Amino acid sequence: MTERIVVVGAALYDAGRMLAARRSAPVELAGRWELPGGKVEPGERPEQALVRELREELGVEAEPLEPIPGEWPLGRPGYVLRVWTAKLVSGEARPLEDHDALRWLTPDQIWDVDWLDQDRPAVAEAARRLGQG
Repeated sequence: MTERIVVVGAALYDAGRMLAARRSAPVELAGRWELPGGKVEPGERPEQALVRELREELGVEAEPLEPIPGEWPLGRPGYVLRVWTAKLVSGEARPLEDHDALRWLTPDQIWDVDWLDQDRPAVAEAARRLGQG
């Protein structure tokens, strides 16, 4: 049986916008956009992993708000994506790991970028919530 690995993604909100991060690696994902985040480490709660990953990947402090219902399989066996909405607490987001560009998107710009397929359902729900804010 394949071990289950949870990857957390953040629908990171600030000033009525949501952050998108463009992958620089691996090659098959480079140039496409995703919700920033990363793997949950052993003994770590998903919300803790989200805060840690956003600090490592973007250099920001964020506060997890609520999970977006559902989980989505990723390209590797056993890997699943879970997404939380989060708000920017402090710092200015910059691409530090695995990304070469960031964009803050308003609700009418959400689909202007080429999202990774597995991120699309969560992005749609996050965009709906952003539009209500």
